[in-house]
Amino acid sequence: MGFLTILCLPALFFDVLVLSYKSNIYERSAVPRAAPRSVARMDGDVIIGALFSVHHQPSAEKVADRKCGEVREQYGIQRVEAMFHTLDRINADHFLLPNISLGCEIRDSCWHSSVALEQSIEFIRDSLISIRDDKDGSKWCIDGAPTNQPPPSKKPIAGVIGPGSSSVAIQVQNLLQLFNIPQIAYSATSIDLSDKTLFKYFLRVVPSDTLQARAMLDIVKRYNWTYVSAVHTEGNYGESGMEAFKELASQEGLCIAHSDKIYSNAGEKHFDRLLKKLRERLPKARVVVCFCEGMTVRGLLMAMRRLGVAGGEFLLIGSGTATSLGERLWMSTQSDS
Repeated sequence: MGFLTILCLPALFFDVLVLSYKSNIYERSAVPRAAPRSVARMDGDVIIGALFSVHHQPSAEKVADRKCGEVREQYGIQRVEAMFHTLDRINADHFLLPNISLGCEIRDSCWHSSVALEQSIEFIRDSLISIRDDKDGSKWCIDGAPTNQPPPSKKPIAGVIGPGSSSVAIQVQNLLQLFNIPQIAYSATSIDLSDKTLFKYFLRVVPSDTLQARAMLDIVKRYNWTYVSAVHTEGNYGESGMEAFKELASQEGLCIAHSDKIYSNAGEKHFDRLLKKLRERLPKARVVVCFCEGMTVRGLLMAMRRLGVAGGEFLLIGSGTATSLGERLWMSTQSDS
């Protein structure tokens, strides 16, 4: 229960997170940067970088400004607290890493490639930066003021955990591997990331989309559905996953009535238009195979609510990243209607 309590701390703790231990071994703090983003840090002998989507991705209208959305408590704040808790447990174990403490630097990816790349550059800059003396060798400039005391240097990161999205993880890996920085993803499942000739510093702890596509097809076959619609999220995750599903479907003689794609941060009118296209294939293509990110499923279910779609009109079969969010939203749409 103590771990669950930690995970449910309010979102405010990411913005102002300063926890000082009585032993004064290390301090956690939210460090303001030049950009309006916060960084959660915990000191240690070895620093691990992390990219979590603490906020929702920018809306379609605010992509250019890289202005992130609302706080994600379940998939954002909880992951931050889970990492702190994990490092606490590791550092408290004197036999696991004797005389070595792990620290971290957690940055917000906002589930968007441009924001994640911006934050990855900060990781690299902190790892490569060197403090140079002025001509007399005794002056440094900190916060616009000269001083004789050199600023504390940051330790380079040993590797990066995350981000969650396959499309974003590919962008980040293309940058990190130039500097030989390893990356471990916890939910990036794109088949493309399995190619070690392209992504040699990338590892993950979940299976690729090939197995998800196979499982979804097995469900369709189990219930003898031979005529279905297909939707996927625009981007590497949805496109590679749907490509794998279609290839398997063609081998099994499954017919796809309509196939479409949509950005997960698309506006309401785009989701409404997509839903209307799917309704044109009713009643034959009642099953919709959705190789989608969670926010895509959210947009689709909210469109069902707006257009008054009855619960029995469609049967959605979602991939792994969409399932939990889709279940919660579907229950909410049923209770509100």
